[in-house]
Amino acid sequence: MTLFHFFNCAILTFGPHAVYYSATPLSEYDTLGTSVKAAVVYLATALVKLVCLATFLQVSETEVFDPYQEALKAMIGFIDVAGLYFALAQLTHRNISQNHKFQAVGLGWAFADSVLHRLAPLWVGARGLEFTWDYVLQGLEANANLVFTISLAALGSLMWLRKNKPKTLIPIIYTCAVIIATMPSITSYLRRVMGWHFPKVVGFELMTSLVMAFISCQLFILCQRPSL
Repeated sequence: MTLFHFFNCAILTFGPHAVYYSATPLSEYDTLGTSVKAAVVYLATALVKLVCLATFLQVSETEVFDPYQEALKAMIGFIDVAGLYFALAQLTHRNISQNHKFQAVGLGWAFADSVLHRLAPLWVGARGLEFTWDYVLQGLEANANLVFTISLAALGSLMWLRKNKPKTLIPIIYTCAVIIATMPSITSYLRRVMGWHFPKVVGFELMTSLVMAFISCQLFILCQRPSL
């Protein structure tokens, strides 16, 4: 029963990444190498973030929301944006379109994040004798993170790779990118100040990720119209 629960949670956490790759044209254009490169860039970015967090953030023994610490954490979180920029604009990719490039980069980035932050807790906790919903919720949170990451990669593709985008859409693109990049601080505020429990926070993340994915998709379509 414990291994069954572990495999179910693992499939919920990591399965959508495989499904996305196989169900979209990414598999047809053999973009696996791009996803692997993005995953490597993510690991390097995570190391830099870890060093910055350990250097500049104070360890708090309480769950009190500290605006200064959270603002500093949000600023350090923008290292992810710099890493995505490097993965999208600086790495050499095969001859794939901009549409497939940001999806492949976002998929590899999100998969590496899930492996780094969720594989070990799953292996240790989901095999326990007592059933808990926490790891199911972590799997759902990983799905929301996948949508957030691909949406941020799409917005980054518009910001850094598309030169002829409509000027009226530029503030919207940057605003959406900032919202997604600061999502960890937003959820921290909801937990520590608003008192939201983990299931409610995950529900918020899932709903917000779908909204941001819809907006990002519409922005990408509008930026591709030559009439604008």
